Amino acid sequence: MEKIDKLDKQILEIISTNARIPFKDVAGECGVSRAAIHQRVQRLIDLKVIIGSGYHVNPGSLGYATCTFVGIKLERGAMYRSVCKSLEDIPEVVECHFTTGPYTMLIKLYARDNAHLMELLNARIQEIPGVISTETLISLDQGIKKEVPIGNFEEE
Repeated sequence: MEKIDKLDKQILEIISTNARIPFKDVAGECGVSRAAIHQRVQRLIDLKVIIGSGYHVNPGSLGYATCTFVGIKLERGAMYRSVCKSLEDIPEVVECHFTTGPYTMLIKLYARDNAHLMELLNARIQEIPGVISTETLISLDQGIKKEVPIGNFEEE
């Protein structure tokens, strides 16, 4: 991996807090030209340090009142990829992780209400070949949502 320097870290801290900030404002905060910011950001994208940008949609505003984490146990861990492909077909599933510990997989999904959640679990997720059991954890509130700490990233 190419070296990430102090200016790169400063740019990342600014744009990870506000992805909509104009590059001229980032340039002003960093004390460099707008062209330098464009070049640095493009380099960070090419290096896959920046892997996305955009808007975050509030699921509740679209009627998804229930955020749920579901631990899934599979017949065999090797079934992870095929089960993951099946989970991709469920629009309400927004994350899927292959994990260690008591579950083979951990997914995050949004449901409109408990009845919708039950339908997703019973009629969709538990019907996927290879799924042997699920455990559901409903999120009551999200206390923290942030990016990985950029200031702690060690320069090479």
